[in-house]
Amino acid sequence: MPRLFVGLEIPEDIRQRLARLTAPLPGAKWVDNRNYHVTLRFAGDIDNLTAREFVDQLARIDIRCFSMRLKGLGSFGGADPRAIWAGVEAGTELDELARATERAARLAGLKPENRAFVPHVTLARLKHSRDDAVARLLGRHATFRSADIFVGRFVLYSSKPGVGGGPYVIEDTFPLAGGHYGDAYPDGTDQDSRW
Repeated sequence: MPRLFVGLEIPEDIRQRLARLTAPLPGAKWVDNRNYHVTLRFAGDIDNLTAREFVDQLARIDIRCFSMRLKGLGSFGGADPRAIWAGVEAGTELDELARATERAARLAGLKPENRAFVPHVTLARLKHSRDDAVARLLGRHATFRSADIFVGRFVLYSSKPGVGGGPYVIEDTFPLAGGHYGDAYPDGTDQDSRW
């Protein structure tokens, strides 16, 4: 039973910049920079038939390519922080793509996602980290900005069954309209192999 999620890749140069933001922080487990991504829709542990239907529905998404950038750091969990993340700044296309992946999931028979879509890149998972220490780290990197990231495709990732976590594996890729002409993707290919 594969554990799947849909996401956007982060280019290597920006992954390296993000990795340089890590610092000693009690209770923090920093994510390996090879696993940085923006989650669009988590599917979870699903059977192979549902996974194939999900892939079929994802392949029908027809949205134009767009740009985004990473901007600032934040945390989830308030006074009991659970994660540190880099924020994502993009136009309406990113929200449109998230809604389209949600529709694809529902058409494949998955339960509706009940959390609001908050685009981000998880940098660290926290356990018993002091909120004041987290706040200091966030303050040191409040001005972080990445260069624009061209989004010409989205991908279906798999993770370790049952527990999640990396290393994440790209199981399939889905080009966005206008996004497959002469662009180099993080895996080194010039275009999606289906074109």
